[in-house]
Amino acid sequence: MSHSILLILLGYLLGSMPWGYLIFRLIKGDDIRNYGSGNIGATNVGRFLGKKWAVLVAVADMFKGSVGLIVAYISGVRDPWIISIIGIAAVLGHNFPVWLGFKGGKGVSTTYGVVIFYFPPLSFVVAALGGITWFIVLKLSRYVSVASLLSLFSLPLWCFAFKLNPAYFLACLFLAVLSSWRHRSNLLNIRAGTERKIGEG
Repeated sequence: MSHSILLILLGYLLGSMPWGYLIFRLIKGDDIRNYGSGNIGATNVGRFLGKKWAVLVAVADMFKGSVGLIVAYISGVRDPWIISIIGIAAVLGHNFPVWLGFKGGKGVSTTYGVVIFYFPPLSFVVAALGGITWFIVLKLSRYVSVASLLSLFSLPLWCFAFKLNPAYFLACLFLAVLSSWRHRSNLLNIRAGTERKIGEG
């Protein structure tokens, strides 16, 4: 049990690494939270540093979600419930990082980093299908927030379709709901007609 608790804590601490904040601070010498939406994630960073930096932040945020799970597998953990909780801890770390006063991002990239290594190799397929969903919805709606949320909610559906362990279905559903709550301002903006679309200044 103590081993599992340490892995869950590791997942949270790794997830807490605020790469968007650190990269923006390195490049601009300022706090990304003072710009745009105030979010430390890839979308907000990309608005002010450009697409290549957004991609870098997204990849870094995905990677930090994966590391705790990789360590767990290497150390012999195979219990789907423990694996699921380690992944959730990583996303909670991103959303509520200890290093930034528990004020972080919305968890989309980190969630995908987690899901990719939840139940390999099939999890690679599930994550890819979620990514395809994101791409299609973004093309149709031009809202990053809508694409992100619908893609996240597709993940538990794919878990169900592939008859995966209920732990993974519930974890993916929880993470989708959590991201929805973190996106609540975006959803209100869409309702008010003030949410920015891709390509808008």
